[in-house]
Amino acid sequence: MKEYIFGVDLGGTTVKIGIFNTEGNLLHKWEIPTRREENGDYILPDIAASCKATAKEQGYDMDDFKGLGIGIPGAVDKNGISPSCVNLGWGYKEVKRELEEMIGIPCFVDNDANVAAYGEMWMGAGKGSEDMVMVTLGTGIGGGVIANGRIISGAHGYGAEIGHMRINMHEKEARCNCGKYGCFEQYCSATGIANEAKKGLKDPEVKSILRDLDEITAKDVFDAVKASDAFAIGQIEQFGRRLARGLSFIAGVTDPEIFVIGGGVSKAGNIIIDVVKRYYPEFIYGNQKLVKFVLAELGNDAGIYGCAKLVL
Repeated sequence: MKEYIFGVDLGGTTVKIGIFNTEGNLLHKWEIPTRREENGDYILPDIAASCKATAKEQGYDMDDFKGLGIGIPGAVDKNGISPSCVNLGWGYKEVKRELEEMIGIPCFVDNDANVAAYGEMWMGAGKGSEDMVMVTLGTGIGGGVIANGRIISGAHGYGAEIGHMRINMHEKEARCNCGKYGCFEQYCSATGIANEAKKGLKDPEVKSILRDLDEITAKDVFDAVKASDAFAIGQIEQFGRRLARGLSFIAGVTDPEIFVIGGGVSKAGNIIIDVVKRYYPEFIYGNQKLVKFVLAELGNDAGIYGCAKLVL
């Protein structure tokens, strides 16, 4: 009986790998570096070799593995092909086929934010819900949408790229990394929160403890809120309203039961939950007001849990 699963969360710096049983228990986890040189040609062979070696070291037989799930930082189509993954140096890459040939067990591939959402639905903050949206607020904004218990990846693998919804039609100066103007992540990511604070401090009349800092981060803005800094409070109120508006766009299409908020910004805790709940009713109607907002629970392990769930 095949009782075990590999979950592989492939990032630009490290690869997180876990061995799970089919009940969802994490039995062993480890990391290896992501070797991006030579256009990322070493990445998949390194993963296959590490999985085989660690399984042997831990006393597992490869014949006992049901499969391997992997999340990558880019789009993936229904055939497990990545058209391009710039963070890894990949162009067109047949991830599923290549990895299966190397490791000899079935492999399942999806976007990293999607699998993190799957992990939180399976064993984290969204457990028990089959209609869930996960939003990761980090350097950018990632998203994973789950409807009726299934990840929505879309026809081209770009489903739930919510960071690039255009929420400000009046932005003409600051351009997003994607090339457009007014994207969600320009305002509600960690980078966006810091940039908006810096913009506000250009007004010489503004008084704030943030002026004493050489460089401002999103954490600094939230820390200033905790210190009752009026300017920082105003910035986070603005952030919360924009976040609520962006989430309402998603709710208008998917009508989730729960929003799970993760990523580095989520470490600010209930400040985020409270402010988004305050503004969300402005943008929705009907029973959408019943949606729950919670903080992610699995942290950096969400991806490997979700990848294991892909196999199941």
